[in-house]
Amino acid sequence: MADFTDVYLVTGFLGSGKTTFLNRLIRQFPRDRKLMILMNEFGEIGVDGTLVAGEDLDILEISKGSIFCACVKTDFIKGLYEIAQKIKPDILLIESTGVANPVDLKKDLNLPIFKGRFQFKEQFCIIDAANFLDAFQVYASVEKQISSSTIFIINKIDLASRERVEEIKNLVKKYHPDPHFYEATYADINVAELLSLEQPLEGARYEPGRPMSEEELERYVEELLSDIHESLTPPDLLMSASFFWKGGTPSDLREMTARLPREVLRVKGFVQIEGRLHLYNYVMGQCTIEMQDVPVKENQINVLVFIAPPQIMPAVEKLMGDFNFVKTGEINRQEFFQKR
Repeated sequence: MADFTDVYLVTGFLGSGKTTFLNRLIRQFPRDRKLMILMNEFGEIGVDGTLVAGEDLDILEISKGSIFCACVKTDFIKGLYEIAQKIKPDILLIESTGVANPVDLKKDLNLPIFKGRFQFKEQFCIIDAANFLDAFQVYASVEKQISSSTIFIINKIDLASRERVEEIKNLVKKYHPDPHFYEATYADINVAELLSLEQPLEGARYEPGRPMSEEELERYVEELLSDIHESLTPPDLLMSASFFWKGGTPSDLREMTARLPREVLRVKGFVQIEGRLHLYNYVMGQCTIEMQDVPVKENQINVLVFIAPPQIMPAVEKLMGDFNFVKTGEINRQEFFQKR
């Protein structure tokens, strides 16, 4: 086990390709080093964790909000404490939700309870070349992500013109004097060179001290979140909602997609079509439905997670009702599957 854990943060707006990038990092990671993944999803049901490949890979998933706001900050701090005390990886990769404001991460990693275990290294920002400029005009989290990042992967360049890619670079340069860019399709770059895998300086040792009890940790986090100087609100007013599909045809899904309000930013989930599992992936007007061969939990099947401004959700819910969807929690899924 390492004495210290190097931390890398993967940011990027909704649908930019963070999970694809993460999988490439995992595949190229040295087998003699210990890797830990912390994944944060805005929706109530995690999808990306199922899509991350790797045998015997340590993954901690935190859903239902951003790890950088009060909604799930408690789970985040407790998760980091568990990692520091018990798992002790060489490298910790944190994939933040696409609407996260990541500026508080460095402060969180240096909290006294971690005893200097974590050493922040880099923040990667994955940029969706096709949609980045539109999202930047509307959502504050996009600006926060690029202003605090150091390395930029401009992804999906096959979906954008050369002029648009250069426009993105020029915008990023307004925040950084000398940014480091990579260009990619499906995040296909030599990502191994992005990680610093050198050993800690000789003589440097991590001293964890006495472990806190569960009650002590709970009290510590409560006091931390009560500090008025903490960042306790998400950067953009967005919400998520999950809908269960009671079944239908591929044409039903395509028609539903075509009728989605343009304000819907992201829809993702696993659906069964003609007896086969597919990943439904919608990003700001662009949609793919691809066959998958991954183990999926029962509560993930035929569930789509939507992210959109709150005022749009009533229209989304009405549209879903027209296409044989119901909000999760409004149907007894076990009874439904038994009837089938």
